[in-house]
Amino acid sequence: MATAYIVDAVRTAGGRRGGRLAGVHPVDLAARSLDAIVARTGIDPTAIDDVIMGCVTQAGQQAMQVGRNAVLASKLLPQSTPAVSIDRQCGSSQQAIQFAAQAVMSGVQDVVIAAGVESMSRVPMGSNATFHMKEGLGHYKSPGLEEKYPGIMFSQFMGAEMIVRKHGFTKDELDRFALSSHQKAIAATQAQAFANEIVGVEIETPEGPAMHTVDEGIRFDATLESIAGVKLLNPEGSLTAASSSQICDGSSAVLVVSEAALKAHGLTPIARIHNLTVTAGDPVIMLEEPLFATDRALQRAGMKISDIDLYEVNEAFASVPMAWLKHTGADPEKLNVNGGAIALGHPLGASGTKLMATLVHALRARGGKYGLQTMCEGGGVANVTIIEAL
Repeated sequence: MATAYIVDAVRTAGGRRGGRLAGVHPVDLAARSLDAIVARTGIDPTAIDDVIMGCVTQAGQQAMQVGRNAVLASKLLPQSTPAVSIDRQCGSSQQAIQFAAQAVMSGVQDVVIAAGVESMSRVPMGSNATFHMKEGLGHYKSPGLEEKYPGIMFSQFMGAEMIVRKHGFTKDELDRFALSSHQKAIAATQAQAFANEIVGVEIETPEGPAMHTVDEGIRFDATLESIAGVKLLNPEGSLTAASSSQICDGSSAVLVVSEAALKAHGLTPIARIHNLTVTAGDPVIMLEEPLFATDRALQRAGMKISDIDLYEVNEAFASVPMAWLKHTGADPEKLNVNGGAIALGHPLGASGTKLMATLVHALRARGGKYGLQTMCEGGGVANVTIIEAL
């Protein structure tokens, strides 16, 4: 089977809810990453076979085929460039990478941009579902689904708390993990570790035009005491907003190509796709699935967890990567080495390609070979992508 290569991966710096990116329309935010990946790689825009755009809340300003609209808003892509918008919940743009790789590996296409966008400031999380419920247009839980899961409301937060109890984590352990996310993100920012992945976004500020280039969610003054003092999300639980991913605005993009495209366009790859895996399990404790998806991916790749040099495990809630570490026996020093979504934010549909940008550039900066990315997703689904840095 043919090989799929990553030529480059970029992301915007995250913006806090109502923060520096709140004034940017999500279509234009997505177009910024698309233009950056085209400009940085030098790929002929007319050679791009497709754009696959992850986006979770496809309503309001993210409705009407946000991927195609981003292409049309792009300054570099011609209107002849196809695009599609996909929703695999938090794994949407990681799935975009996997669809792009599958297209290349099958020989159907040669040059595909996998991308993602989410403006959680302008299109609130869940608003596509709550609008219909408020308008009396029905609930996503059908009679057939209710029959199989009676009285159960599928909740990622509930699943995260179930993981806390199942794996025996304490609130102090969760808070310490959250603090470490900020500490790693602070160190990475100060060391310019994100320089190769972040593309600036022009914004308007009270002081005038500016470029947004630093992740806004990082708490540079974070302490264990300040994190521990945040109110519990559930009085009977252990998680707080401080030990959960931050609501975030952002976009990201990855260029995936075939070997033929490398030669035809004079491109230099920075990584190759080594394994693509997606699994599904319990939709109630749903966020635990990355544990079992990782087992499956390593088995299929003929690898052990010790073969992997760096891991990106999305910090939807602190309990998820903590349970993943416990289950896999992975080295904590290789996990989310530049911080995770607790500090950097989780722009839903953009997070998959965002994490890939961080993973591939961190691998190359550290001289690592193999990287593993996994994402917990609504409904009990998880993606795992293993790459080899070049």
